[in-house]
Amino acid sequence: MALGIVFSPAAAHADWQPVETIKTYVITGRSGAELYDSIGERGPLLGPKVRAIAHTDFKLTWTRKYEPQADGACTITVNIPKLIITYTLPKPSGQLPPATRKSWQKFIAGVEAHERVHGGYIKDMVKEIEAMSVGFSVPDDPKCSKIRVELTKRLGEISKRERQRNVDFDKVEFSDGGNLQQLVLKLVREE
Repeated sequence: MALGIVFSPAAAHADWQPVETIKTYVITGRSGAELYDSIGERGPLLGPKVRAIAHTDFKLTWTRKYEPQADGACTITVNIPKLIITYTLPKPSGQLPPATRKSWQKFIAGVEAHERVHGGYIKDMVKEIEAMSVGFSVPDDPKCSKIRVELTKRLGEISKRERQRNVDFDKVEFSDGGNLQQLVLKLVREE
């Protein structure tokens, strides 16, 4: 958590926008099945042995000002997030035959839409953090040390809820008949 410079009260509630970027990894193949096999070989690692089709990651930093109050409390008076969301998606290395290209375009549009739902959950989390921490105050904390401990606890709870939303969403999307399962089947069958 970064300690920021003094801002006016209006700046303490400044509008912010996330930066969203797309990063690609190269896959090979000329058919839907070959492309999917390549994804399995080259997709982003989510653990030591688990590869994903795509992945959403983020970097979140804050400009905060912790200000001792006359009554001995400590209050967050400035709280501005900087959020960078990165979507990692597969990209074929060469031209695809027309039928495969059409199937691929549907597949990658669906995968990107799925990843952007994860991005939306991240944005929701940041907005929740911002809402709970702007003006957040801890009594009897003239050195502004207790507030950091209490804020960290609350941020952990918010983060845990965001991770659970992602797990629940993926469970539905990858279930039998789920959206991502259907996207994969249609790609492999070149529908």
